[in-house]
Amino acid sequence: MSNPVTLTRFIIEQQRELPGASGAFTSLLSDIVTACKKISHLVNQGNLVGVLGSADSENVQGEVQKKLDIISNDIMIDALSWSGHLAGMASEENDELIPIPPHYPKGKYLALFDPLDGSSNIDLNLTVGTIFSILRCREGAEPTLEDFLQKGSEQVCAGFVLYGPSTMMVLTTGHGVNGFTLDQDVGEFMLTHPNMTIPADAKEFAINMSNHRFWEPPMRRYIDECVQGTDGPRGKNFNMRWIASLVAEVYRILMRGGIFMYPYDFRDPSKPGHLRLLYEANPMAFIIEQAGGACSTGRERILDLKPNALHQRVPLVLGAKNEVERVVGYHLEADKN
Repeated sequence: MSNPVTLTRFIIEQQRELPGASGAFTSLLSDIVTACKKISHLVNQGNLVGVLGSADSENVQGEVQKKLDIISNDIMIDALSWSGHLAGMASEENDELIPIPPHYPKGKYLALFDPLDGSSNIDLNLTVGTIFSILRCREGAEPTLEDFLQKGSEQVCAGFVLYGPSTMMVLTTGHGVNGFTLDQDVGEFMLTHPNMTIPADAKEFAINMSNHRFWEPPMRRYIDECVQGTDGPRGKNFNMRWIASLVAEVYRILMRGGIFMYPYDFRDPSKPGHLRLLYEANPMAFIIEQAGGACSTGRERILDLKPNALHQRVPLVLGAKNEVERVVGYHLEADKN
């Protein structure tokens, strides 16, 4: 690109179109970018700096933590605590809300993040990432749990950073979706994928087929029809993909379409889903819908859900609008019978 636009310039130019904008959001996003650059460096260094392997501990979800889970979480918290743009934080890796230290000023935003999504892939040198969501907080009030339990439709911004062969940030502020690639030589994210969109139809799906026997009948119906290809009712062949990294799955859909599903299953009736609403489903739903796609639990629009807990889990179906609507239709049809 002859004269690439930096992420900072892109956000400032968007901010100028908003009357009364103070610049606090731009500075907050800059803090997130700084943290993600540090995480990207550590992911690229891997065992050279001793950050791979298990930390021999579990997070609030009972998942075994990797060393880099803990390190990435610390990096995000350290980068966002001191600048005065946040009133509070929440992380997938922390049981409780993360307060701003009393000796630092407080701002008007809340940040929620999954510091290292797909960390089970890190020791295999496969793609991982960071997911984040920004909400507004009540002015002049110490944030409580209820302040964080906002519907996804109330997000100010959502994004994720992909640590792959190149480091990329995908971002929405409610005005479309744009992708930025980190220029390692310059140290800046550059706009490389403007106005990312998702085709309404698809011939590719991503799901963990090993759980087929645990799914509800509507989900089995949808997948079985895809697998039957031209011999089945869909009349076309589908490809299947599964990376076990939400950031990688969503990025692939943004680049070439498709549908991703992590549906409800009967393996553990105490868990209504696998992915976290606040740290994963909501930010990805905001991005997917801004790109022209759809995102649902299989029955309800993700962005319409009123959260009831900080670490609430939900089923997740996202991607090509017509395919997601078909999945939802199958579930609603089964519920009537």
